[in-house]
Amino acid sequence: MTSAYSRKKQPQTVRRDLLRNAITLASGQGVSGLSLQQVSDAAGVTKGGLLHHFPSKQALVDAVFDFLMDEFTRALAEAMTPDPEPYGRFTRAYLDLSLVEVKDLDEWSALWRSVLTDPHLSVRWGAWLTEQVELRGSQEAGPALEGVRFAADGIWMGLFANILPTDRKALRAHLRNLTYPDQRAPH
Repeated sequence: MTSAYSRKKQPQTVRRDLLRNAITLASGQGVSGLSLQQVSDAAGVTKGGLLHHFPSKQALVDAVFDFLMDEFTRALAEAMTPDPEPYGRFTRAYLDLSLVEVKDLDEWSALWRSVLTDPHLSVRWGAWLTEQVELRGSQEAGPALEGVRFAADGIWMGLFANILPTDRKALRAHLRNLTYPDQRAPH
């Protein structure tokens, strides 16, 4: 490892390394459980160097949350792209991402655990989800789609509690079926 005192200054690389190490550490304990010293040690950066990039623990937590939310938003966009049906497209992608294999949760587990345990991040998550649904208007409105999104959130929580769906494929098919226009309740 290169000494923090002798390496060439590369602020973007250092910032990215700090975020990546914070995410790795947070995947086991949640973002709120991070200590600045743990993160600086893991990244091979002095605590002062970390504080140069993130002036407080809250600034680091917010940056980790933003980074993970950007990744999640990109993953949602990728999952939505091949879907030809606009009605419920966001909800189907949201559901599909909630049904990933447990081994694939490591990085995002920091995000979900933190949303459950940190009121500040819970509010931010809620605002993000509300904004995503509102952006799509009537294409994501109604109790069936909302119910599927709540089911997806419950699936995530179950995965963290090691409660796995009995038949993942059947559950996915059933919930996805509720997201198509022909499943809308008559007015």
